Amino acid sequence: MTALSIGKGIRLNTPEDMEATLRQIGATRYHNLHPFHRLLHGGKLNKGQVQAWALNRYYYQSTIPLKDAVVISRFRDRAVRMEWRHRIEDHDGDTGSEGGIERWLKLTEGLGLDSSYVESTEGILPATRFAVEAYVHFCRDRTPLEAIASSLTELFAPSIHEERIAGMLQHYDFVNPDIMSYFKRRLTQAPRDADFALDFVKKNARTPEQREAVCNALIFKTNVLWVQLDALYHAYVEGHIPPGAFVPKTS
Repeated sequence: MTALSIGKGIRLNTPEDMEATLRQIGATRYHNLHPFHRLLHGGKLNKGQVQAWALNRYYYQSTIPLKDAVVISRFRDRAVRMEWRHRIEDHDGDTGSEGGIERWLKLTEGLGLDSSYVESTEGILPATRFAVEAYVHFCRDRTPLEAIASSLTELFAPSIHEERIAGMLQHYDFVNPDIMSYFKRRLTQAPRDADFALDFVKKNARTPEQREAVCNALIFKTNVLWVQLDALYHAYVEGHIPPGAFVPKTS
């Protein structure tokens, strides 16, 4: 595999071949392997660095409903639209019910960040913005099959959420169970979403070429997640914060 694609020589003659390749991509490229996450979950960051992570990640979380609305717009099939619609409600919430964006703001507020500043996204890293917007553009411009396939990082999300909950509660005295509610909720939401997406691509990727496109879509998405952590590491671990970006008050 390359940084862009599965490369040559991988057999994708069956849906099972494709699923095995998808799981291999997750095992080798998911962002739980990034050094920044190892620092975060291992209690090696200071509060300002954790704030920077939560602030930047908010832009990704708050853009997911926009991405999902784009995916819905790609389908004439009403059943697919109905199935995908709950993802928007999961993040935006609904009348009388809290969504993922609100739960993420609870996290950033609990970490001491002003919610209006977080929601403005004025302090996020340029690479965060570019990566997240590239994800939306991918779902808009590539095939509907690839748009759904790009969400398959959810296959691997529950393990990282469990690791994050346990590690952050254990290592940081400024973290409590209440502000970690976003991750607890995703422990049940992500597997449901991943099951649908995996079933969809296995049924609808009918040729080796289509299966290759599905696998490459997942590689693209892992790159979207990875590059955001590259930027955080460069700015807040190595100390190269770009002009105008968030500067932690604590060291």
